[in-house]
Amino acid sequence: MQSFTASICVFCGARPGRDAVLAETARSTGTMLAQNRWRLVYGAGDIGLMGEVARTARGAGGACLGVIPQHLMAREAARRDLTHLVVTETMHERKKVMFANSDAIVVLPGGAGTLDEFFEVLTWAQIGLHRKPILLLDLAGYWQPLVALVEHVITQGFAEPGLRQLFTPAPDVVALEAALRRALG
Repeated sequence: MQSFTASICVFCGARPGRDAVLAETARSTGTMLAQNRWRLVYGAGDIGLMGEVARTARGAGGACLGVIPQHLMAREAARRDLTHLVVTETMHERKKVMFANSDAIVVLPGGAGTLDEFFEVLTWAQIGLHRKPILLLDLAGYWQPLVALVEHVITQGFAEPGLRQLFTPAPDVVALEAALRRALG
């Protein structure tokens, strides 16, 4: 296992989704993180897209920090071969530990949990608690309804236009890697 130069928090689905391209993209993301010597910080599960990212990152020699609440250890099949595994009491503590140990946040496709994670870090950025880059891997326009919702919230006067500038969609892993390189300097 190699040393790492930055830590990237990846929020994504604990399910694989219906499109097989999503799993391949998750694997490409894990490989890309390891090749750049960026440590993966993620939810510690070995299922769904998060399992794909982690298995591939570990297989490519990357460092991985997994964070999982005790009550999900069995349900999400917590990986035990990670560089570091942190077991928390609550979901809120899980997100806090993941965020605190990351230099940037990447959001791959996912469901309600992924949305919760995205909106929490977006809200923290909106109120000035952090300036970490937030990137959406917008494969095949997966996150376009979310982007449209944020724009709707802005046009309806419930957020300043600057809210949209707090996250960056990337259409594929190549663009994601380039955006991360720019953001991390």
